[in-house]
This record gives sequence, C-alpha cells and structure tokens, in this order.
Amino acid sequence: MTPVRRFDPGRLAALIVKESLQILRDPSAILIAFVLPVVMLFLYADAVSLDIRRVPVGVVAETDDAAARSLAAAFAGSRYFTVTPARDRRDVEAGVVAGRLRGYVVIPQDFTRRLQTGETPLVQVITDGSQPNTASFVANYTLGLVAAWQAGREGAAAPAVSLVSRFWFNAELESRRALVPGAIAIVMTMIGTLLTALVVAREWERGTMEAILSTPASVTEILVGKLLPYFALGLMTTTGCALLAIYVFDVPLRGSWGTLLALTAAFLVPALGQGLLISAIARNQFVAAQVALLTGFLPAFMLSGFLFEIASMPWPIRMLTNLVPARYFVSALQTVFLAGDVWRVLLPDLLVMLAIGSVFFIIARLRTAKSLDS
Repeated sequence: MTPVRRFDPGRLAALIVKESLQILRDPSAILIAFVLPVVMLFLYADAVSLDIRRVPVGVVAETDDAAARSLAAAFAGSRYFTVTPARDRRDVEAGVVAGRLRGYVVIPQDFTRRLQTGETPLVQVITDGSQPNTASFVANYTLGLVAAWQAGREGAAAPAVSLVSRFWFNAELESRRALVPGAIAIVMTMIGTLLTALVVAREWERGTMEAILSTPASVTEILVGKLLPYFALGLMTTTGCALLAIYVFDVPLRGSWGTLLALTAAFLVPALGQGLLISAIARNQFVAAQVALLTGFLPAFMLSGFLFEIASMPWPIRMLTNLVPARYFVSALQTVFLAGDVWRVLLPDLLVMLAIGSVFFIIARLRTAKSLDS
C-alpha cells in the first residue's frame, strides 16, 4: 500500500515554478492561451449577430398617389430595411426566389381610397420562409412601421392608449452586448478544458507523468502544482478578453473587476478539473483533444444559453444543461457585465460551478492515484 505523503508547500512551490517554466517554453500553450481567445472573441463579436439590420426587401407601390409615396418613403428611411422600389410585384418576385431579397411589401391600388373613406387600408407582406427568423422579423417590423406611419399622419386620431417601452440592461437591444460576455465563457471553456487536457495528456504520452508521480511529491501536490499556473493563465486571459469587450466592442462592465475575477476563478475549477480528468483517462493528446471538444466546447456552445434560449429547449435537454458549467458562467457574465454585482443572482451560479468542479477534481484525483498504484 502506498504511504500517505505529507503535504509540503516547498515541493508545491517547486512544482509550480517547473510548470510555469514549461508553459513559457511551450509555444502551443501561449498560442492557445493568448492568440486563440482574441481570434475567437473577434469572430463571435463580429461574425455572430442576432441583430436585424438593413434587410433587403422590395416595396411595390401599385399606385402613385401621395399616401403611397409617403409610406414607401417611410420604408426607405428605416434603418431596418434596404429597399428595392418597384411598381409591379413581378419585378421583385425574382429577387426573393434568387435570395437577393428577404421579402416584399405591396401597397395596393386602393390604399388611398380606403384611407380616405375610413376603411382599414390593406398592406400585403410576402416573406422568405426559408429563413423563419428573418421572415418573422420582416413581418413584425413591417407591421410596426405601418402602424407608426399611420399614427404620424396629419389629422390622424390620437391613440386611446400610449404604450411606452423600456429595455433594461441593454437599452439599444444590441445582440453584441449579450453575445460578447457569453463568448468569453466559450473561450474560457476552450482554454481551461482543452489546454489542460492537452498538456497533461502530453506528459502521460511522453512518460514524464509517471516520472513525476514517482518523486516524493504527493498526488495532490502534483495536481495542484500542475493546475495553478493554468489557473493564473486563465485569469490573465479573462482579463484580456474583458478589456477587449469593454474598449473594442463597447460592452459596459457595470459590475466590478473583483466580482468578474471571482466568477472566473469559480468557473476555472470545473474547466481545469474536466481537462485534468480527460487527460487522466485519455493519456493521448489526439484523443484528449477530441474528448475536450465533444464534452467541453460543444455543450458550452449549444447548451449554455450563449446562442439558444434554454427555456425554449425540450425538458430532457433543459435537464442536461444543468450539468454544463458554462451555462452558469454565461449567465453570471451577462449579469456582471449588463446588470452589475447582483449577488442574489450570481451566488447560486458561483456555488454550482464550484460544486461541479469539486466532483471533477475528486474523480481526477482518484483516477490519478489509481494510476500511481498500478
């Protein structure tokens, strides 16, 4: 039976220094830790957008009277549409079929007559249903624009009820302000899980892990000494990503830096623990990378609420999201960036991340100790 070794801070410090030097000498680790996050953040912030801006549509005015021209001008002046004017719907139908237009609006010949006689004027909206979200946006924006145009006409009756909307936390409704904090969580999942899995698996692959395990250092000292430098690396990467979010992508940080780093530290526990567990089981860089992508990156991307609303998912998938640490980090980052230090919201996320991380570390510790005994 292997005797229990006393925890020695001196040995731990030596292991941390050794691991830090190894990171500095490894170009791939620096690349993954500093270059990959910047590239991914720019991709997510610029390429991924849920905002509808300048949707190409056709506006078919079948009559040339003043009211029809005014409504067509309202469409042309909207920031949501790029308008192709036409007098006949056949002129724009080919554009919809070819995908150049996302739909078209028809202002019929009897539009003005209906307005003058007090009848409800009819405006037809045809949208490209092959892209359901865009089609829905075009239809809804068209309804809103026609209603606003009608309310603004001279002599129009004042509405009986005035509806005033306010949007908390993201008044401009810019999707980037919600996506960039979530993107930091996806980036940190990649950094924490993939980097740890690769580096430790490399040790197993080259046989140097067995050499370290044969030294007087205990398994706990080895694991802690190996992970602490990556923990510090993760905090530095998050700081760099947050600076990019604030000063490049104009996302406000309404909470404090202390809270942001505390949440990051809590998330790094399950991220690094998962990477350590993967490397302890896989012991091969290629397999470790594949497992890290399948169990770390993909669940974080698909099931964390970064892109898709968790509340809209089927209940078995919703239950599954409870096991994804990135789900809690995405929520916590969006809260600290857009709302501030709301601890009654942040604390449950922080505690769940620590709990999931503890499970990963316990399993990785047992697995590594078993390897030492064998």
